[in-house]
Amino acid sequence: MPSPTHDPVLVDRVVALLAPALDHEGAVLVDATLGLGGHTEAVLASCSLARVVGIDRDPAALELAGRRLAPYGERFTGVHAVYDEIPDVLADLELSEVDGVLFDLGVSSMQLDVRERGFAYASDAPLDMRMDGTTGPTAADVLNTYSAADLARVLRDYGEEKFARKIAAAVVRQREAQPFTTSARLVELLYAEIPAPARRTGGHPAKRTFQALRMEVNDELAVLRRAIPAAIDALAVGGRVVVESYHSLEDRLVKQAFTAATRSHVPVDMPFVPEGHEPELRLVTRRAERADAAEIAANPRAASVRLRAVERVLPRTGKGAA
Repeated sequence: MPSPTHDPVLVDRVVALLAPALDHEGAVLVDATLGLGGHTEAVLASCSLARVVGIDRDPAALELAGRRLAPYGERFTGVHAVYDEIPDVLADLELSEVDGVLFDLGVSSMQLDVRERGFAYASDAPLDMRMDGTTGPTAADVLNTYSAADLARVLRDYGEEKFARKIAAAVVRQREAQPFTTSARLVELLYAEIPAPARRTGGHPAKRTFQALRMEVNDELAVLRRAIPAAIDALAVGGRVVVESYHSLEDRLVKQAFTAATRSHVPVDMPFVPEGHEPELRLVTRRAERADAAEIAANPRAASVRLRAVERVLPRTGKGAA
């Protein structure tokens, strides 16, 4: 089996956003979604004073990234964890604060490329979809045990699937005769249930269902909802959080968290912000940044990316003030 590859999205822009925060002795970046280490490699090559703590829930990704980043020696530390566990990871490494946190959300190219992982709908494979294949329920478990109402909710909320109820009802009917185990049978069901006019627009008809199942299996939105505040909380003054998201629900969560962290809480009719009431963070990107046509042509995964960044400008209340 060929080794999986990974082209990091907006890598030059990500490095440019992080570099000012990492330009000092002892700087630490947390790459919260290490994958195959493409972004981390670029940071280590460009920011010679920085070290990177790379977090991934996928043991296979950690192993491959570790080999790729071995030339950087002690400047890279790999940790098997989910990215909402940032506080525990930093405590274990005796780090009280960091200078940057990077999130490149969603499924990695590596996971899509390895057929046995069950993330891709293009080939028949076990319906797994766990980013950490050592623990937790699989996509097959979701399909075979959820009620029709819960399945419809997952497909509607995470896949924005217009035919969620119709698909869910068909899954429940078919699993009574034979449980779902592989992707080809699910794809066949989706072709049968999604009307032909709808199949001709919006990409592959399985795309939304597979995305929804993956997000449910890995609890991605709940993890992100916990992880962004934890990342913000871990920042030293001058530190930055940079997030690349590929789904409207993810981007909305990030935008809301960043807006809340950069908003002053004094009444809107006050002519100035009193000392001590300034926001602790500022927006580095005024709105979500997108990939240009050249990057999308070279790396199609970049087509849906939304990039946002914030910077800590004041110490966290009760931290570092002394």
